[in-house]
Amino acid sequence: MKHLLGIEPLDRDEIGQILDAADAMLEISQREIKRVPTLRGRTVINLFLEPSTRTRVSFEIAAKRLSADAINVSSSGSSLSKAETLNDMAQNLAAMNADVLVVRDRTAGVPAMLAERVRIPVVNAGDGAHEHPTQALLDAFTVRQSLGSIEGRVVAIVGDIAHSRVARSAIHIFTKLGAEVRIAGPPTMMPVGIEELGVKPCSSIEEALDGAHVICMLRIQRERLEGALFPSVREYSRTYGLDLRLLRLARPEAIVLHPGPINRGVEIGSDVADAEPSRILDQVTNGVAVRMAVLYLLTGEQA
Repeated sequence: MKHLLGIEPLDRDEIGQILDAADAMLEISQREIKRVPTLRGRTVINLFLEPSTRTRVSFEIAAKRLSADAINVSSSGSSLSKAETLNDMAQNLAAMNADVLVVRDRTAGVPAMLAERVRIPVVNAGDGAHEHPTQALLDAFTVRQSLGSIEGRVVAIVGDIAHSRVARSAIHIFTKLGAEVRIAGPPTMMPVGIEELGVKPCSSIEEALDGAHVICMLRIQRERLEGALFPSVREYSRTYGLDLRLLRLARPEAIVLHPGPINRGVEIGSDVADAEPSRILDQVTNGVAVRMAVLYLLTGEQA
């Protein structure tokens, strides 16, 4: 890989290579001293122009565990506030001999645009409603860790499909790895023509969860919504919220995923989020390992 801009351009072998590398990186994170010299002397710039906690912090930790220098840049304290263009700022950051540029932006396509203009690897840390590739990779890693395989599994993705970059990347990765992917959500949050991505749209959460091995619950993307797309939060929770009663429709060994942050009592109840089927905190742990693997594969192999 020269860049990681999305899951859609990757083939099955490339995905497998990242997941296999993440296995080794997870072992590093479980040591008493969680640091190796693999990327010593390298610099990772995290350019986050949209709010983030888990993704930003895990990229910073990932870089430091590989002994790279991590520099965090946000829009509020950058020269963007002085009317500098994003393109000029990115080129200036790359000109400081940085080795990787990690980019999050509220506009789809920004990481891909910057990848054409800078001479260093670019990692998409989430761009609008387009893709969030490292989230999909850590989700797949967590499923493989918990269930042993992804091929032939039934994955249910429930919630705001239309506005979720997590949903789009998850659909790409799970279909590429041989899973049956079902989606469910309010009709106003279901993209037109979504069947073309190889998924099965379901008319209810019950239909999506029936016999599922993996349940991916999505947060309502309030920051990307325009207008009222459902009657009320209470109605949404009643119709598409996951509780223990609905969980019984899935397989006995089913696991529950959520990209965070959780809206407790809306898309998922605390009785599920904090119970054994939940792998939400495992996802956070695995996110560091996956991002370590991505940084290594983009820079470490050339060290």
